[in-house]
Amino acid sequence: MHIVLFEPQIPPNTGNIARTCAATGTVLHLVKPLGFQIDDAALRRAGLDYWKYVNLTTHESLEEVLAIAQKEGANTYFFTKFGTKTYSDIAYQSQDYLIFGKETTGLPDFVRETYKEQLVRIPMGPVMRSLNLSNTVALALYEALRQQAFPGLT
Repeated sequence: MHIVLFEPQIPPNTGNIARTCAATGTVLHLVKPLGFQIDDAALRRAGLDYWKYVNLTTHESLEEVLAIAQKEGANTYFFTKFGTKTYSDIAYQSQDYLIFGKETTGLPDFVRETYKEQLVRIPMGPVMRSLNLSNTVALALYEALRQQAFPGLT
């Protein structure tokens, strides 16, 4: 599995996501610009001593990540409140890319316009604008892993 964070801004969120990726053997992709330095103390604190286990790649653009996914023949799913499918409706594959927007503004407009069939949402009540990014990633990733019988996990 691949988790992609588009222009993440909050170090503890990314640190928590990195820890989840390390615990599950999931590749973490960060799309620049980042709202922090990779060596940010808050980022490292959230990831604790697990950073050495994170398979981390940084990218200059979302288009770069999408080109890699396409070359690999992987599915891409974009998590947004505008999704028409719920995250549990998707039949995930091990090479899929789960893509999440930045905490303040989400994914870029071209994603909603170009990838309409790949927009996925996590249901929630009308009061909140969004769920916390690290919680959203954990929900989506563990659903994908559950469908695959948690490969390599005990």
